[in-house]
Amino acid sequence: MGKIIGIDLGTTNSCVAVLEGGEPKVIPNAEGGNTTPSIVAFLPNGEKVVGQAAKRQAVTNHDKTLFEVKRLIGRKFQSKETTEFAKVAPFKVSEAKNGDAWVKVGDRDYSPQEISAMILQKMKKTAEDYLGEPVTEAVVTVPAYFNDAQRQATKDAGRIAGLDVKRIINEPTAAALAYGLDKQGKNMTIAVFDLGGGTFDVSVLELGDGVFEVKSTNGDTFLGGGNFDSKIIDWIADEFKKENGIDLRNDKMALQRLKEAAEKAKHELSSVTETDINLPFITADASGPKHLNLKLSRSKMEQLVDSLIQSLVGPCEMALTDAGLKKEQIDEVILVGGMTRMPRVQAKVKEIFGKEPHKGVNPDEVVAVGAAVQGGVLRGEVKDVLLLDVTPLSLGIETMGGVFTKLIEKNTTIPSKKSQVFSTAADNQTAVTIHVLQGERDFAEHNKSLGRFDLVGIPSAPRGMPQVEVTFDIDANGIVHVGAKDLGTGKEQSIKITGNSGLSEEEIKRMQRDAEEHKGEDEKRKQLVNARNTLDGLIYSIEKTVKESGEKIPAEDKVTVEAALTEARKYVTSQELSEIEKATQDLTTASNKMAETLYKNAGAGAAGGAEGAAGFGGAGAEAHTAGSQGTGQDGSAGKKDDDVIDADFKQV
Repeated sequence: MGKIIGIDLGTTNSCVAVLEGGEPKVIPNAEGGNTTPSIVAFLPNGEKVVGQAAKRQAVTNHDKTLFEVKRLIGRKFQSKETTEFAKVAPFKVSEAKNGDAWVKVGDRDYSPQEISAMILQKMKKTAEDYLGEPVTEAVVTVPAYFNDAQRQATKDAGRIAGLDVKRIINEPTAAALAYGLDKQGKNMTIAVFDLGGGTFDVSVLELGDGVFEVKSTNGDTFLGGGNFDSKIIDWIADEFKKENGIDLRNDKMALQRLKEAAEKAKHELSSVTETDINLPFITADASGPKHLNLKLSRSKMEQLVDSLIQSLVGPCEMALTDAGLKKEQIDEVILVGGMTRMPRVQAKVKEIFGKEPHKGVNPDEVVAVGAAVQGGVLRGEVKDVLLLDVTPLSLGIETMGGVFTKLIEKNTTIPSKKSQVFSTAADNQTAVTIHVLQGERDFAEHNKSLGRFDLVGIPSAPRGMPQVEVTFDIDANGIVHVGAKDLGTGKEQSIKITGNSGLSEEEIKRMQRDAEEHKGEDEKRKQLVNARNTLDGLIYSIEKTVKESGEKIPAEDKVTVEAALTEARKYVTSQELSEIEKATQDLTTASNKMAETLYKNAGAGAAGGAEGAAGFGGAGAEAHTAGSQGTGQDGSAGKKDDDVIDADFKQV
């Protein structure tokens, strides 16, 4: 049985961890970072890049660089949140046939699940490179306040990425698991305050004897760092407009530069009290180019985001009320998510809970660490740990008059099952439609519709006579299954809620095929790049040898090598792997005779002095080993170097 990795699929950044020897380890990506920007870009040449590489080229490719797509997952195109997001996104948000919010790149539409799958694939590859073995199973985290559609969509993203998602776990719960793993001897009540790039959650948990029991959860799935950035962007744009009469928000490329500048200023103002925002050549008019130069103080930024800071209070107070606790009964407040680095946020947390928050965990990595621990629990590596999570929103059905009748109340421990008997609303009614909803409002129209199904074949009878039992079953992932049974005839009908939105099985399979095809394309492109680099390195090395050895190379050999170099240079930018490999082989063969001559000269000159030896050591050896990529100075293979690196580092 392979490893089960833990993935924090974040709005702005993602992170992957694994349990090794009973200890969770955050895995650095290929660029060396522990977190990877949740950004996907489609380049003009058809290449797809994910992470830091996508972020770097965002300004010049703004309409094909997709970020914060997690904000759209499981949402309708017509929803308030989607409309708000589409206003500020430099790329196009489109409407799918089923009314879901998708994104458009060129002439193709992508579901948020598909884009999320590309990020998950990057995390999967990061783990595979580190572990040296295929990874097929994962625990993936979601905001605690995600509804059923959003959880199901996240699971679908995992499937598209080629992962069997063994468990969907709430982000604050994962953080609590990571925090409390070494505190199993203590009984304590903690609050996890999780303010990330796009979502806000607060959960209250009781920890004791290896049991992590969630008492309540609350939050806002559309409040996070991106909203803070938007406030700063608006201020920068308004200031520039006052001075120059140009609204930069109408220029998508300028807007992308403003986004980067706002994010940078926000980060800097966590450690300094004032920062400069300088954006030369931000736009131009008839009078020439325009430059943006502003100063933003921490106090001014805090004024700009004050309404967002205040909106953090309500969910925290509601979570305490639902848990039946006063703030004095909370032993520790754990900060999670990059936004909790902001001093004003930390001050507000202290004000809400009446104590200094705990800053001993890495807010960017702790969720992935907790997911890896849960993976260890599922594999049996971690013993004596029991996780009891809750459903964040009430579940029920629509009854007569459009009333929302709750069957499972919010903050019920999951997995959970609940049944209730209903009857018909009209005489001789032979079928009933079960409309499944999630939310807290009293009327169905104000809650989130999860789906509908029909129970047919009910015998004709006066209204109120037939007995229809409706059963709700929530699994450990927080995903809902609903069944209805006519107690008179025993007829049953049940569905796993995929809602009137989400992806069909056929769409998921198509996206899986696309992902596999792209994986093959990516592998071919990687081989092509490696082959080009090998040829380019060989050309450079041989040119250097020819230049440094000069007269020591016989004229005939020099002519042969220079002709081979001229031919090889034609293929450095070739798109055909076979051509590049042939050019590399031909050049290696042509240079071998020269290398032999230099070797003989070096040997003959060794008795007369060191000059000949130096000629070989400085040149011939380089030409001889240039073809082996990743070779060390002593000619040893890169794999050996990897072994040495592994030995040099130890986990503390």
